[in-house]
Amino acid sequence: MHIGIVGGGILGITLGYFLSRRGERVSIYEASDTLGGLAGPIKMDGYNIDRFYHAILTSDGHLRDLFEDLGISDQYRYKEAKTAFFHQGRIYPMTNMKEFMTFPPLGLIDRFRLGLTIVYARLEKSMDTVEAISVEKWLTRVSGRRTYDTIWRPLLRAKFDGSFDNTPATYIWARLNRMSSTRQGANQKEMAGHLIGGYITLIEAMAQKIREAGGEVHLKTPIKEVVVRDGELKGLQTPDGLLNFDRVVVTMQTPIFSRLTPGLPQDYLDFLGQTDYLGIVCPLLVLDRPLTGYWTLNITDERIPFTGIIETTAYIDPKYVGGNHLVYLPKYTVPGSPWFKMSDDEVRETWLKNLELMFPDFKRDSIRHMLIHRERLVEPIHPLNGTHLIPKLTTPVKGLFLVNAAQIYPELTNGESVTRHAREAVSVVTG
Repeated sequence: MHIGIVGGGILGITLGYFLSRRGERVSIYEASDTLGGLAGPIKMDGYNIDRFYHAILTSDGHLRDLFEDLGISDQYRYKEAKTAFFHQGRIYPMTNMKEFMTFPPLGLIDRFRLGLTIVYARLEKSMDTVEAISVEKWLTRVSGRRTYDTIWRPLLRAKFDGSFDNTPATYIWARLNRMSSTRQGANQKEMAGHLIGGYITLIEAMAQKIREAGGEVHLKTPIKEVVVRDGELKGLQTPDGLLNFDRVVVTMQTPIFSRLTPGLPQDYLDFLGQTDYLGIVCPLLVLDRPLTGYWTLNITDERIPFTGIIETTAYIDPKYVGGNHLVYLPKYTVPGSPWFKMSDDEVRETWLKNLELMFPDFKRDSIRHMLIHRERLVEPIHPLNGTHLIPKLTTPVKGLFLVNAAQIYPELTNGESVTRHAREAVSVVTG
């Protein structure tokens, strides 16, 4: 079959790679001049750098198998990555059992219950149990009210831009399971890694295999419409005309898919309209020195507007990124959030003032670059008991498929889950 794929992000490229391996001919269409989407790169000082922060955990088995298949395992690096909390103006490391058991913001019983939360999440195997309960209720029940108010509530408010009343406990359950799965050794050290050159190293390797199999990858080729007439798929409308395929797969976010397919039944489009996404405002601070030395600095101090501080050069040797130190300062946003409407200059000044509040020794002259990245549709929001709102891969039109991150649940959206989802979609698309 000749299969058209709309979207050259990591999901679209992975899907194209596995379809090609199955013997199908694929043509991928990407509107921008760069592959990768949210996992795409920027070029800085001659080096590829991930536009947004991405860690590849040692427990990401599907990704590591993919590296092996493509012959790029030698490009994977990992090391111990430390985490900490910023609470009431102070940094508290949380990298080992001793630091965990002496965490000053919590009493002994509260620390015990915080640890119990992680154990409880690992032991709970049924998604149904945590899908039907709110994240607040589940965490309060397991961690206790003091631990919830001190640690979990501020983190959740930051992640969900204030409101998380309708968020199921699956969110924290999946997160705890993912992060604890990478702890290794007797000291349970947390490990994080990366590909040299960032995710584009993986994406370009797959794109090359697609081309070698007779497929095509088109950049700067926006799809104007997925043409559906009288319930039948007619093809893809490009700037150069209508292209016909045996099957078409759209890998874009659900609202974009809806805009591209006006010929679909209205009741189906109304159903898709119930899918919401978090956006993100994410400055990338490029420094001449480390900022914290921690991979993740979780912020429970509600004076600070951003969600956390992610210093990827805590596990990426700076030599792989031009000797720079990379610090991502994400702020997740709900639709219509005023944070998303701020100008780049307003974001820059607000973020820097708060960094100076957090780190009195921080000097602006340590900044080599400060880039403001933002996206409206980053992470799908799954409400309580909302599995019936997840769109299927098949659509009401024969030969037309939707494969995107909104279908990944209860797992979190990351390189591991996205590439696995793409591989699993192959049997549906070709079935």
